[in-house]
Amino acid sequence: MAAKVGGGGARARLWARAAVLAVAGAVAVLLVAVGAGGAVVVVSGLLGLVVSAVGVWWMVARRGPLRWLGALLMVGAPVALLVLYVRSDLWVIALVALVLWGVALACGRAALRPSRHSHVMRAEARHAPLHPVILMNPASGGGKVENFGLVERAEQLGARVILLEPSSGDQVVGLARKAVSEGADLLGVAGGDGTQAQVAGVAAEHDLPFLVVPAGTRNHFAMDLGLDRADPSLSLDALTHGEELRVDLGDVGGRPFVNTVSFGVYAQVVQRPEYRDAKAETALDAMPDLLHESGPRLDATADGALLPSQQALLVSNNPYTRPDPFTGRRTRLDQGELGVIGVRVDSAADAADMALRGSLSDSLNVLTAHRVDVTVDGADTMPVAVDGEALTLATPVTCTIRRHALRVRVPRDRPGAPPVAPAVDWRRIFTLAFRGRGDE
Repeated sequence: MAAKVGGGGARARLWARAAVLAVAGAVAVLLVAVGAGGAVVVVSGLLGLVVSAVGVWWMVARRGPLRWLGALLMVGAPVALLVLYVRSDLWVIALVALVLWGVALACGRAALRPSRHSHVMRAEARHAPLHPVILMNPASGGGKVENFGLVERAEQLGARVILLEPSSGDQVVGLARKAVSEGADLLGVAGGDGTQAQVAGVAAEHDLPFLVVPAGTRNHFAMDLGLDRADPSLSLDALTHGEELRVDLGDVGGRPFVNTVSFGVYAQVVQRPEYRDAKAETALDAMPDLLHESGPRLDATADGALLPSQQALLVSNNPYTRPDPFTGRRTRLDQGELGVIGVRVDSAADAADMALRGSLSDSLNVLTAHRVDVTVDGADTMPVAVDGEALTLATPVTCTIRRHALRVRVPRDRPGAPPVAPAVDWRRIFTLAFRGRGDE
């Protein structure tokens, strides 16, 4: 369901009209400058985008000389465009059109930005826990537990701390359950998202509040909760001055997840033991095989919608604002929906199509669902990456979501989630710009 844009009022409509005017201005500049090279700017710009996308595909999907040629095209196409515009005295036209297009995108995102109340999760006041227990991974995030004095800080605030041993990865759930049996009325984790998810499952099972201490490397879950990732010790303030959020919890094959489940190419790469120490090199070495015939082909069903022969599939606990979980984020964690992103790029032509059409390309599927079932080439098992952790699960793998299953205790004073620029939907922008007041 689309969020209510701009509060549905006059301000959103003004932003939409500003976006339309900026687009019209960019088109006008190019049309007026046709004799001075406006057509050259448009054609060369589109051609440069296509050539660069083809270069990216060759660099990722090929080896040897073709990979080097791909790298050259990826970098060389934008440079060649710049040289062409400067030497042909077209740079002013290109710059003005580019600035107007940037203004149009900024205004369009402002018009579509959800109203304040539509993306803020409601917090409730709760009594402070009497017997909190926090599991801490000293090795997580390059030693953040020690660097930020998390053990001492937690104990000062009345929590019992359990330090995880390097070999205790499979025992985290058992330690959490033991803490509950011994009277814990709050469970917390200082560690990465994978450990967070396992303990969150225990907290949800017993309807106990859960405390997130972002001591991992990326801490996506903490970011979307609006916590301060720069100083994980501030999350501990929730022990004495906190409030609760009710958020959803994903489930994949009976295992909880707080962020994402990845299938296909990425999941295969994560399985490799050398990935942890050399991510980019491992991915580049594996991609040529995984993206062609020997790679995985996933068949998925999302609430009845068929996604056949996907190379990669990502299922998230609530959808991302844009189909880019690496740089994007989720505005809500309590909507009771899974986000689904499927990708199938079989050739350089498909890569070029994605570069030109974005989410409208047939190579990219973006949707939401309540249940996703995944199989792969009739195999009995498949590699899966759950919150970044490499696993192997029996097929078919089923992802579901448990709405409001998790009580997350957060500090009252927290920076909040960073603002999100929504994906630009020009159809919605034009509708918003020209509709009458009665359509609000």
